[in-house]
Formats: sequence, C-alpha cells, structure tokens
Amino acid sequence: MTLRTRFIATTGALSALSIVLAMTPLGMIPWFAGASLTTMHIPVIIGAILEGPVAGTIIGLVFGLFGMIRSMIAPQGPIDLMFQNPMVSVLPRLVIGVAAWGVWNLLKKYPVPGIIAAGIAGSLTNTILVLGALSLLNFLPWSAAVGVAVTNGLLEAVAAAIITLAVVSAWKRIDNGTGKSSLPDLPDEQEK
Repeated sequence: MTLRTRFIATTGALSALSIVLAMTPLGMIPWFAGASLTTMHIPVIIGAILEGPVAGTIIGLVFGLFGMIRSMIAPQGPIDLMFQNPMVSVLPRLVIGVAAWGVWNLLKKYPVPGIIAAGIAGSLTNTILVLGALSLLNFLPWSAAVGVAVTNGLLEAVAAAIITLAVVSAWKRIDNGTGKSSLPDLPDEQEK
C-alpha cells in the first residue's frame, strides 16, 4: 500500500468511526448533571499519531460536524444544546489532532510513554478548548467548566491514553508489554 493510499484509507476509516460514534450512544456516554463523556476524540488522536496533523485535523472536523449534528437531532441533556454552536462543537476539535501529533512527534523516541502522553494531550485539548469556548460564550460559568473538566476530562484522558496505546502500539508493532502485533511492518510517517 502506498503512503498516500494508506493516508486516505486510515483517515477515511477513522472518520467513519467518528461518524458511528457520533450517531450511537458509544460516542457520547450520558454522565451526571446532563453532561456526556465523549469517546469521539479518540479516533482523532489515533489518526494524528498514525498519519500526521492533517489527518488529525480532517478527522477532528468530522468529529466536530457530526457532534454538532447529533446535538441538533438528538440532544441528551441541556449542555448538549450548546454544542449547536460551531465555535463549541467544531473549532476546538480541529486542534485535537495537532496537539496529539505534536506531543507524539516530541516523544516518539520513547514510543509507549509518547503514545500515552499524546492520548492525554489530545483528550485534554478537547476538554480545555470546548469548556473554554462554552465559558467564553457565557453558556457555562467558569466554575462549572472547572467541575466538568475534573469529573469528565480526567476520565476521558485516561480512556484516551489506554485505547490509543492499545491501537497505535498494535498498528506500529510496538511492544507495550503485552506482546507484539502480527501486522506487517509499515514505514513510519516521517518516511512520507
């Protein structure tokens, strides 16, 4: 598979996964106080690590658009209604992949910690930018945003780190202590 073909296939598959997550309860898991825990940022993080910041931005755009659509057609709580604004639902999601890729690019000499850190960075970027946008637009008081960041953001960051490590280490055949993948070796993104 050529690198361009791999980029298109990976970006397309992870974008499709983002759409599935957006349209099912798996993407926005209801949580307390009308908020939802999101898993939709995880394909963005994985795509950015595997294929770079452009792939992460594309998948982030899909995540944001379909999150906005879901908030319009099937809101799960009062906070979800605020996600009808693209400044909240789309714009912050464009940065997730760039942040995750940046951390990965800095730490890729240490693959396992690098993947974990990239997963956490991407997740926290999502949390901080979305809650910041909600507060700046006066949809949510700053005190409530901090509470949501602690209750939701930390759990989402842990989930992102674990799932990202499992997927990326299998794809890149990185030994994370659980054995190696049987996937064939693929060239690193720097060889593009």
